[in-house]
Amino acid sequence: MTWKQTLTSPVGRKFVMGFTGLFLIAFLIVHAGLNATIFMNDDGATFNAVAGFMSHNWIMRILELGLFIGFAFHIAQGMMLWKMNRAARPVKYSMKRYIPKIKWYSRYMGLLGTLVLLYLVMHLAHFWVHTKDELYFGGSEVNLYERMRDIFTQPLWFVLYMVGLASLLFHLLHGFQSAFQSLGMNDKAWTPLVKKAGVAYSVIIVVLFALMPIAFMAGWLQ
Repeated sequence: MTWKQTLTSPVGRKFVMGFTGLFLIAFLIVHAGLNATIFMNDDGATFNAVAGFMSHNWIMRILELGLFIGFAFHIAQGMMLWKMNRAARPVKYSMKRYIPKIKWYSRYMGLLGTLVLLYLVMHLAHFWVHTKDELYFGGSEVNLYERMRDIFTQPLWFVLYMVGLASLLFHLLHGFQSAFQSLGMNDKAWTPLVKKAGVAYSVIIVVLFALMPIAFMAGWLQ
């Protein structure tokens, strides 16, 4: 079997999903940590300094490209696996069958993945696209701290971000453990630990991200 055949097989696609999933899990840790500098109570000075460094450093540009490639592979493989799973179950039953020991969010990963993708598009449009547009076409730096405050204090965007983060939470609750399983790390001795680590990671990351819009909307940050 060639590499192409291997990577396009169901097992190969799950491996790519797992590998890119762990890569994105690591990215979220870094992203949350850098964004958390808004809580330093210095009117966004530290946050803007970090954002400026990320925007101009060529190493960051290369890593950014790798990040987009990782997202692209993860999304593409997820869509292909969803289609393959649908094709494998063409018969619709008149009665819904209860599948024991499977969380509801594991059965709706297609929907959750779509919601997370829409959330990602919205997030990129608000911050990444807007920043690049101002920097390269407007000739001016964007005060991202003020940009965050402007976005997160608008009720519509606040609600949409909360919905997006809720979708991300359930996506991670399934995806964390699934990523390890897809890479063959499914030893029974480690499974309980991976499950607990997945829950802890998912909750901490999402709560940290959620605190950012909440802090602006509640007036904790000005």
